[in-house]
Amino acid sequence: MIRSSPVGLALAATPPPPAFRPARCVTSAQRGAPARGGPTSGFCILLLLFLAPLLLGGCHLARPRTFVPRKGDEIIVAGRMFHTGTRVVTWMDPGGYDAYRVERRFAPIAESGWESTAAAVKALRTPNRYGLRKNGLSDAEIERVRGGGWDLPTLQRVVDQFVLHYDVCGISKSCFNVLHDHRGLSIHFMLDIDGTIYQTLDLKERAWHATTSNDRSVGIEIANMGAYPPADTKPLQDWYRPGPDGQPVITVPERLGDPMLHTPDFVGRPARPAPVTGDIQNTTLVQYDLTPQQYAALIKLTAALCKVFPQISCDYPRDATGELIPRKLPDEDLARFKGVLGHYHIQTNKTDPGPALQWPKVINSARRLLGLPALHRDAVKSEGRGVKGESSENPKT
Repeated sequence: MIRSSPVGLALAATPPPPAFRPARCVTSAQRGAPARGGPTSGFCILLLLFLAPLLLGGCHLARPRTFVPRKGDEIIVAGRMFHTGTRVVTWMDPGGYDAYRVERRFAPIAESGWESTAAAVKALRTPNRYGLRKNGLSDAEIERVRGGGWDLPTLQRVVDQFVLHYDVCGISKSCFNVLHDHRGLSIHFMLDIDGTIYQTLDLKERAWHATTSNDRSVGIEIANMGAYPPADTKPLQDWYRPGPDGQPVITVPERLGDPMLHTPDFVGRPARPAPVTGDIQNTTLVQYDLTPQQYAALIKLTAALCKVFPQISCDYPRDATGELIPRKLPDEDLARFKGVLGHYHIQTNKTDPGPALQWPKVINSARRLLGLPALHRDAVKSEGRGVKGESSENPKT
């Protein structure tokens, strides 16, 4: 069993509150009266015999109007809540984004229903933006889960990838607008520039974000303006303006209105001030880094997902030398890979999450939270592992 982190990463499901515990019968001995021989004792025994089948049968209900507090860091997996140690706003919370709803979130409410939407946005061909995970399930299991009957062990058997995207929208508000209102797509998580994570669907759902990996993956859209060829970086110049100290500051264009950031008066800066240049899909691209707040949240979410889903190895696609593979994996390697990967590992026409993402920082920090040793290139070389598309924890057999 993976031991808990010394920094207190609480990943266990939230326990039932005291209100869910069955009431106990107070005996005469507990009230200070004689413990035996009285009529109250016999009545209590009869009462327990009558109530036992109800209690043992699962009739553990809270008192009406009992408030069950949340910490605000929970993700929802097959109806259960798991702590992450970082701020999470779900689709059920104020300020959240609900991918279950049919209507467009940012259209005028009178024009947001499906009939108006179908007429206004031709790209939306169905009111649903998500589907049912089916691969790996028997016909009987599909019939069971299609009504919402997912249990955690079944979902843990199905999910084995965590896919990272950048949204090319800059903020999560715009990302949800594009995905939900205009493209008919979905994502489980969005990570805003202030480090707030938004969960839009229960992880039991098949979000539409990564083609062939949709059935087996959890996806996240990271708020970032993306990567561009060196000769075409105007979008980066528009979003990253010099601050008073001359260092770049994320500047949300006024045309987008209220950015709806969870942190008031947030000032976002890339973790590295200079834009990063690197090759993705054998193409040179330029990108600004994520914010420190995004890294902190992504690390904790990655650790949480790797613990909740044991088949998601806390590793990324690396070659025989231990280096990141910056291109699509061959189909057979992708089918075999279980772990954390980028959108560009799945499709040749994608470049997200781009060259700026610090993979070792994310994965090694998440592994530290999980009590796992850091990944080292020298160790990979000496062990002869790290075959293309494979995790070092899942060597080719």
